[in-house]
Amino acid sequence: MLIGWTAVSVGSAAPAFADGEAPQKQWYLDSLHAEDMWKASTGKGVDVAVVDTGVNPNTPSLKGQVLAQAVPQSAAYGATSDYEGHGTTMAELIAGTGQGGGLKGLAPQAKIIPVRVALSSLKDEAERKRTASQAAGIRAAADSDAKIINMSFGEAVKEPGDEEAIKYALSKGKLLFASTGNDEKASGGLLHFPAAYPGVIGVGAADEKGTVGDFSQAGDYVDLAAPGLNIPAWCDATFAKYCDSQGTSAASAIASASAALIWSAHPTWTADQVLRTMIDTAGRSWDRNTPSKYLGYGLIRPRLVLEKADINPGPADVDPLGKENGGSGTPPAASAAPSASAPAQGQAAAKGEGTGGGGGSTPWVVGGVLAGLVVIAGGVFAVLRTRRRGA
Repeated sequence: MLIGWTAVSVGSAAPAFADGEAPQKQWYLDSLHAEDMWKASTGKGVDVAVVDTGVNPNTPSLKGQVLAQAVPQSAAYGATSDYEGHGTTMAELIAGTGQGGGLKGLAPQAKIIPVRVALSSLKDEAERKRTASQAAGIRAAADSDAKIINMSFGEAVKEPGDEEAIKYALSKGKLLFASTGNDEKASGGLLHFPAAYPGVIGVGAADEKGTVGDFSQAGDYVDLAAPGLNIPAWCDATFAKYCDSQGTSAASAIASASAALIWSAHPTWTADQVLRTMIDTAGRSWDRNTPSKYLGYGLIRPRLVLEKADINPGPADVDPLGKENGGSGTPPAASAAPSASAPAQGQAAAKGEGTGGGGGSTPWVVGGVLAGLVVIAGGVFAVLRTRRRGA
């Protein structure tokens, strides 16, 4: 079964929110302790390329946040004309200011470089011919000043030129995040590209309790998990209202924003160092060397990086995912993250997961979470895997 090459955010649409209600739905800002993090970093000085359906720079939340002039000419056509609303939502989740009742991004002082590519939802043939291909868009993002490239789209087959474009972006020192897909029940275990390419950080979707969404695709290419359920999103390209949504698209965008916060606080770090600290501090109850097939190395917790000014990011030029990316291996964790012992593979658990040890705390901020336990078809199981990258 093939999954269309498309943006993968909205799993189901709920009634549109009333004016000003969308910010109240951003539960993940509280769960990640955004207000505390913003005392240390707001993403200032970091540009994030959003390779997507285009970005509308005129929403109240994105005014002044979109660097249209920074898009390389090879992908400049339509960059600020969003044909679906998806790319604009991703940009707001990353760097929205929250003005005018709009979404506030996790990295509100980062800037967005919009790169529009021809996904399957772009039906107009004339527009498709003028709009950059995925490979051309990724290359353009790599040639821009963006440190981070967010790709909230994908399919179950490789597109010509994409893998080479990914390698090119990695050679330029970029940090790449991508959604892992929203079709776990029907995908039959197919890999989802570009998330499954070596060097791309595949991000799965979890809810407020740290439970993976039943739609969030699993596999050896899942590296981290981020909030992706009950997320406000623009309903369509009219930008008239927000709707409730779910998907790994939002999870990828929020992971990109987390990286922007860290890189802003540590501007001399490399992409490898930013990623390593995200992996080391991720919330998990399993061994770091045995990632979960649903949540990878765990739930993103950038606050644990930001609150420790002297955190050791490890070597600047060693890929923390080197082994699964086809390299010689992964170095030991540079900084220890709190964790509890993991249940054995396939062991059924008596309890649900995600409370992080009680006291009302969420797994996004508490160490030793049970995020490796995945709710599937009414049962809770510890699902771990030996990691292999699909390429």
